[in-house]
Amino acid sequence: MSRHGARHARCAAECSHCDAVCCRLTVVLDEGDHVPEQLTELLPGGARVMAHGADGWCVALDAEHRNCGIYDDRPDTCRRFVMNGPYCRSVRSEHAAREPIPLLLR
Repeated sequence: MSRHGARHARCAAECSHCDAVCCRLTVVLDEGDHVPEQLTELLPGGARVMAHGADGWCVALDAEHRNCGIYDDRPDTCRRFVMNGPYCRSVRSEHAAREPIPLLLR
């Protein structure tokens, strides 16, 4: 793990300076999720997921404010994702160990 990755693994994630790396994960939608269809895509196997832009980030990510543009209506999977929980720390560490993937702030 790089020194940068080690730092991410042990520091707490906070909304004010989170890398939003979870917004690069595949989010499978449940029947009870009320996400606008234009923000979703259907995988070949039939699962409906949150769509990602060409840059790899979730299309619901508000790049200007670096937060979820549909936060109040976000999928249940996103609601259950625990900020700074074990999975969050693992995803952030893996991301930090790779080449940086820029989040283009407009």
